[in-house]
Amino acid sequence: MKKTLALVIAVLTFTACSKKNQERKIVAITGIDSTLRPGNDFFKYVNGKWYDSVAIPASQSGVGAYMFMNFPQRMRLQGILDSISKRKNPSGSVAKKVGDFYASGMDTITIEKRGFTPIKPLLSKIDAITDVPSLMNFVGNQVRLDNSSIIGFGVSADEKNSSMNIAQLYQTGLGLPDRDYYFKSDASTKAIQQAYKKYLSTLFEQTGSGNQEAKKNANIVFDLDKQLAAAHKTKVELRDVQANYNKIAVSDLIKRHANIDWEAFLNNSGAKTDSINVGQPQYYDALDKLLKKIPVADWKIYLKANSLERYANDLSKPFVDASFEYTKVLSGQAVQKTRGEIMANVVDGYLGEALGELYVKKYFSREAKKRMLTLVNNVQKAYAKRIDNLEWMSPVTKQKAKEKLFAITKKIGYPDKWRDYSNVTVARHTYFENMVSAATAAYQFQLQKLGKRVDKSEWYTTTPTVTAYNNPTANEIVFPAGILQAPYFDNNADDALNYGGIGMVIGHEITHTFDDQGAQYDKDGNLKNWWTKEDYAQFKARIQQVTDLYSTFTVLGDLHINGALTVGENTADIAGIAVAYDAFKMTDEGKGNKKIDGFTPDQRFFISIAKIWKVKMKDEYLRLWINNNPHSPPNWRVNGPLMNTTPFYDAFNLQEGDKMFLPKEDRITIW
Repeated sequence: MKKTLALVIAVLTFTACSKKNQERKIVAITGIDSTLRPGNDFFKYVNGKWYDSVAIPASQSGVGAYMFMNFPQRMRLQGILDSISKRKNPSGSVAKKVGDFYASGMDTITIEKRGFTPIKPLLSKIDAITDVPSLMNFVGNQVRLDNSSIIGFGVSADEKNSSMNIAQLYQTGLGLPDRDYYFKSDASTKAIQQAYKKYLSTLFEQTGSGNQEAKKNANIVFDLDKQLAAAHKTKVELRDVQANYNKIAVSDLIKRHANIDWEAFLNNSGAKTDSINVGQPQYYDALDKLLKKIPVADWKIYLKANSLERYANDLSKPFVDASFEYTKVLSGQAVQKTRGEIMANVVDGYLGEALGELYVKKYFSREAKKRMLTLVNNVQKAYAKRIDNLEWMSPVTKQKAKEKLFAITKKIGYPDKWRDYSNVTVARHTYFENMVSAATAAYQFQLQKLGKRVDKSEWYTTTPTVTAYNNPTANEIVFPAGILQAPYFDNNADDALNYGGIGMVIGHEITHTFDDQGAQYDKDGNLKNWWTKEDYAQFKARIQQVTDLYSTFTVLGDLHINGALTVGENTADIAGIAVAYDAFKMTDEGKGNKKIDGFTPDQRFFISIAKIWKVKMKDEYLRLWINNNPHSPPNWRVNGPLMNTTPFYDAFNLQEGDKMFLPKEDRITIW
């Protein structure tokens, strides 16, 4: 629950770490390449030795920190699941449900015997479609199974009335990762297109089509996909939060789209509402026309492909293999993951909070949560000081910014209450049915929120996931237990490493409250302007500097970062480091200059930043990243923001002529 400004200010008195320095363990810094100048490529200076020697596991597309820490996390989860699935757990217990779900997915003998039998009833329903109305009835009914095809439907906060949940529609319907994959003609993209068509063709063959018919069907699906893709906004266009808010009465939507039949769709999907926010109206305008233009026979082929793709990894080995062959081209992953790793991920996806409850008991302490809260509070206080010191912002906007800052809700470790999965039916030898039951329950969980007040206690990630996020409509920052481990956080390590690690992440997530998107929401999470006209113009000019700088950065030779796509994350990286450094300088260690393991406190702080983005990935995955991920690649999450951080220059004696050197007047300061 959000606290009032007065209450937060009262409790946010800064306290240095309560434990004495001698009680902290000395964490040795290894792998530094002292033959390199730090100012030429700091990522390489810190991580280069590791990068040049580490091998990416054949079953992965990358290795190291950040999102690739989820690989060893899944090993932890697999250990928990292997253990509880073999025990005799009490009926109705969390361990019983989670253990049986995992066991059903590990029962590959039964899964192989069943082949694609589990989805035959679904394919028969598609065969029974005779016209557009029956087609749309099918689409609506499938939404109840959390299986979307041409309609992207969900329930979330009304961005202009953030305390209430409303129905949401968004663009969807594509098999490739993004619209641009259908229109680019470079060699890499064409290889992905061909792999996708081959994947579709294989799926059709596995369900009874002849080779030529399967290829023909794959081309029909690709062409239909492409027509849908033409109506999609680009990823950069989707960053315009104002343009994505188009609340409309259902009665008007019905008049607007004669072929979609929204009334039937809402009835079939179980949604009772008189208004919907249509995120990307042009997609549904185009879909309405395509439903009339494209033969129903082609739509049926498309829906079969969509259904087969949706469930391919839940069926027998030929389907799993077909899916992997496509994934291999996208990500560069050499071999399939083990069944145990796959199922750890599946259970985390479907019964995430139940598994998270078991994870926390084993791997996360109350002491870690307490210290993490201290870190968050200290970074928040440092942020307020930075706002006070901004030269470009007027006093009236500074006051609004600080009100929003201190209204932030902080969630650390795990939810205060765990989700109830009692409506998920699980048996040890019916994996497919278990998965469908869990998916249906997940949809019902969303649907029951429609028209009701937003539950501010809800989490939108699972506890073991190595991530953190900012939710602008709730004005909250969230740090699950998964990320609260080395190299990000070590409850026993010195302040330099923790403020450079998780402190930077905290500053990053707070900055999302004030990035190009977050800055458009007020302290209550409403899409509402709180800026003066002059201050907002100054802010946008600084945001443009970030876009322009990062657009000059390249990977894989001459592949440029999309500065407009990544501007929010890059802004958060630049400011996140600056505010974490300020918070660190408030600690006893930060105020001093005593070397630890041969490095000054400031040097350890900046080395920690480079360590948390220590990642190596396959070229294919890096290319996928550049095209789709709103974050810059890991090396530029280090070098990019540090180029704009003057204390870094001082710590490592950067000089003009160093490749990372920027003249002081060119270094970007936003917050």
